[in-house]
Amino acid sequence: MTDRSLVGFTGAGYDKGRQFHVQVLWMLASSLVVSHWWCPNSVRLRILRMFGAKIGVGVLIRHRVRIHWPWKLTVGDYSWVGEDAWILNLEPVSIGANTCISQSVLLCAGSHDRRSGTFEFDNAPIRVGDRTWIAARATVLRGVTIGNDVTIGATALVTTDVHDGMTVLAPAARRSE
Repeated sequence: MTDRSLVGFTGAGYDKGRQFHVQVLWMLASSLVVSHWWCPNSVRLRILRMFGAKIGVGVLIRHRVRIHWPWKLTVGDYSWVGEDAWILNLEPVSIGANTCISQSVLLCAGSHDRRSGTFEFDNAPIRVGDRTWIAARATVLRGVTIGNDVTIGATALVTTDVHDGMTVLAPAARRSE
């Protein structure tokens, strides 16, 4: 076990991608407008694009979706992102076309190196392919590539790449006798 001292944390290797004032403006726009139920999808998408998100046509991003940095987000045509999804994109996150990211999914491109004495970042991009469904409350961790035509079941924890056409399910609860 490494002696850990968070006081020495430097954040080395993590580039937020925009100047501080742009980060502040995004946080304000996100919390005051983008995430609310009364904000029309067309306005939500326009604001995301203004902040650098690459969003295709026919995309639906529901309310209460948290997007850490829009300039590190790409969403393909006709994809959906459900309520309460959290895209923690400290590194780029790309979502393919005709893909459904369901309610309360977490796409987490950030982490920490548990072996680092100062708990430095260990971030990596996430890529989700075309025609893929990530069901409710699933979690996809940093560095994972999910292929095309994939189904990730509800509450699944995805820590490694998932190849085209695969289905990944969380363990089901079983009744004890």
